[in-house]
Amino acid sequence: MNNEKTVSVLNDLLNITNDRIEGFSKVEDKVWDTHSALKNDYDQMASQSQTMKSDLIRLINERGGEVDNTTSTAGTVHRAWIDVKNSFTGNKDESTLENVVFGEKAAIDAYQDALDSGDLCPESSQVVSDHLHHLKSSYARFENLEELN
Repeated sequence: MNNEKTVSVLNDLLNITNDRIEGFSKVEDKVWDTHSALKNDYDQMASQSQTMKSDLIRLINERGGEVDNTTSTAGTVHRAWIDVKNSFTGNKDESTLENVVFGEKAAIDAYQDALDSGDLCPESSQVVSDHLHHLKSSYARFENLEELN
């Protein structure tokens, strides 16, 4: 197993996880006035992201890699788009929560791609698989937002 490839994939996932954390910080408190039932799930997702970040940093360090504790370019562009979109839309609550769903789907895809790549060592694969399970669970809670509106 190539350690450099493992570290590279883990750093990519760390960037995605940092994107999630940044995205979560953009959800405005007023969203919870109309979607209070989702608040606890959302808080759990944000907390889980911090745990995932710690796990990835630990794995990278254990493999002697250099941690790239930044966000991805795509995530930065997406957050900028959210800001622009929210400045023009009338329903910021719905738009904000739809962006949570979009971000979770992107994270699921990235984690699945990492597992499918074959570039992860067994321990990293197990941790990434556990993270993917959590991502899919949180996505399932938010994917049917149209029914809540």
